[in-house]
Amino acid sequence: MAVIKKLAAALLLCPALAQAVTLPVERGDAMYHRYDGGGVTIDGPAVLVRKNFKETVSVSGHWYVDNVSSASIDVVTSGASEYSEQRTEYSVAGDYLYGKSIMSAGYSNSDESDYTADTFFVGVSQDFFGDLTNLSFGYSHGDDEVRQNGNNEFEEEIERHNYRFGLSQILRPNLIMAFNYEAITDEGFLNNPYRSYRYLNDPLDLSAGYSFSQEVYPDTRTSDAAALKFLYHLPYRATLGGQYRYFTDDWGIDAHTAQIGYTHTLFKYFIIDLKYRYYTQTDADFYSDLFIAPSQDEKDFRARDKELSEFNSNTFSLYLTYERPISYSFMDKVALSLQWDRIYFDYDNFSDLRDTEALPGEEKLYELDADVIKVLFTLWY
Repeated sequence: MAVIKKLAAALLLCPALAQAVTLPVERGDAMYHRYDGGGVTIDGPAVLVRKNFKETVSVSGHWYVDNVSSASIDVVTSGASEYSEQRTEYSVAGDYLYGKSIMSAGYSNSDESDYTADTFFVGVSQDFFGDLTNLSFGYSHGDDEVRQNGNNEFEEEIERHNYRFGLSQILRPNLIMAFNYEAITDEGFLNNPYRSYRYLNDPLDLSAGYSFSQEVYPDTRTSDAAALKFLYHLPYRATLGGQYRYFTDDWGIDAHTAQIGYTHTLFKYFIIDLKYRYYTQTDADFYSDLFIAPSQDEKDFRARDKELSEFNSNTFSLYLTYERPISYSFMDKVALSLQWDRIYFDYDNFSDLRDTEALPGEEKLYELDADVIKVLFTLWY
């Protein structure tokens, strides 16, 4: 019994490792989120509602909105004007509990002016060995449609497949570890129809400046990612967690993510979360900040997307949650969470083209800071 109590406390403090086969708790979430950094502002509401039936079925619905206002480095340096758009996403999902197994399925749709994504997903989770071990599998299939504002004749498609595997293990009454793996294959139009690479007008004379041309990407991409996580429940109402994730793909990108977090219960109803995350990646094989000459071959892949460059980021997070049980009508518990992330991006081979005093290729490197704020209200019933 002591094992179960300690484990339950740990899982509540870190749901990312909560893999035990039980139906999700009935709840409703209302959230406001805002991202501000690099000339880009994204904000909007989100709502999630979950309801269970007969102790074997759980259904949920989710609605999410992004209001985007962008004057990013790419927009500014291309001479375009700041733009605004809205992305709306909704999803429906269901879980069925049978013995020590849960079978899940769902559908999500994301829509904006020049992009639509439809995704179907299924999964199964099973407990073993006295509920100390959990094994899960998942698959999702996505069909995306890429369009271009101002060009009604442009319409491309992307087909996505995602395969997931997870294994979690209770090693000790206060220690849980989990391993997760996913393989992703994408096929279709994988680059941004608005983005361009730059090349020298005269390779022998840097003062001649540079010009732009449409990026060209491969039409397939295969990636693999593996993550190892742990959660340790400390004896004084606190939890220590960490994870390491490795990502690689056939475009030549290798990425490493390391994160550590500390959760502590304060007084009676407050919970504080402190997290630090470090991310670093290499650049894609066909990425360059500055090409020597324009491409003469449609199979000559070229990109200058900063997300495909070599860069690293540091994220510092502070979450404060007020959570308490209530006994009123149908309600069991309420919580209010204030979340703040501060992110620092440093690009190793992506130049800031606003540095117009420098010769091509000698501009200062680009960097940006961003703040992410979330306000989340949760009601359990």
